[in-house]
Amino acid sequence: MACRSLGHLRRTATRNLNLAFPHWTSEQTRAVVRGVFQNFGRLLVEFARLPKLNRDNISKVVVYDGFDHYAESLRRGNGTLFLTAHYGAWELCPFAHALYGHPLKFVIRPIDNPYVDRLVNAYRTASGNQVIRKKDSLREMLRTLKRNEGVGILIDQNTTRDAGVFVDFFGLPACTTTVLAALALRTGATVIPGVLIWDSARKIHRLHFEPPVEIVRTGDTRADIVANTARFNKILESLVKQHPDQWLWVHRRWKTRPPGEASPYQVGGGRFP
Repeated sequence: MACRSLGHLRRTATRNLNLAFPHWTSEQTRAVVRGVFQNFGRLLVEFARLPKLNRDNISKVVVYDGFDHYAESLRRGNGTLFLTAHYGAWELCPFAHALYGHPLKFVIRPIDNPYVDRLVNAYRTASGNQVIRKKDSLREMLRTLKRNEGVGILIDQNTTRDAGVFVDFFGLPACTTTVLAALALRTGATVIPGVLIWDSARKIHRLHFEPPVEIVRTGDTRADIVANTARFNKILESLVKQHPDQWLWVHRRWKTRPPGEASPYQVGGGRFP
């Protein structure tokens, strides 16, 4: 079963890379696929040792890169919305930020197994972060931003048509959550792109922040949500291109399609193997 699942994930990653980088050679694609699984292994190792990390030793594992951008968000005073993704050792990202004295909240989907769910969330919150259950998310996110605190939102996952909009991602329409754009427009919170990058040369993780995103505001809420979501995807695309082996290519990012458009994960009218 494990071997079959692994093969399925490899095929999905290969298909995604072919869609995003059609000019790549097969050797380039295979190299990145290998890197994706190496990155996932690094994530698991880092997640297992979260309980051993504290304020005294975190600097040996994670260093800041672009902290002044986050500091600018704090100065503005309307809360921080972290534009983030399943990138690098993503579970370590908010954990380290909290150990450095900047806890945040992030929305989660409960894991089906309640015992695993409790264990994972115990690890996630050990450094001071708090999880927000999806059903209670809007009210709690608004409260958090009003207190000039931070909320992390993952924008890189496929979503349903009723929960997202189609905007470009690597040249293809990708159904993307509107939550980040809607919250930014409603609250005036600062959007800061932030991901954890593995620096192989230095053998350390860099908690990388990009400059604050200037939000499009024309007065047409629907159009502004689409425009800002498209902008967010372009920022994420740029980050992925810098370190393509550190993003989660095994996810079917382009599964939801515009009406009448076939799934890129189908071959000959059937499901992608």
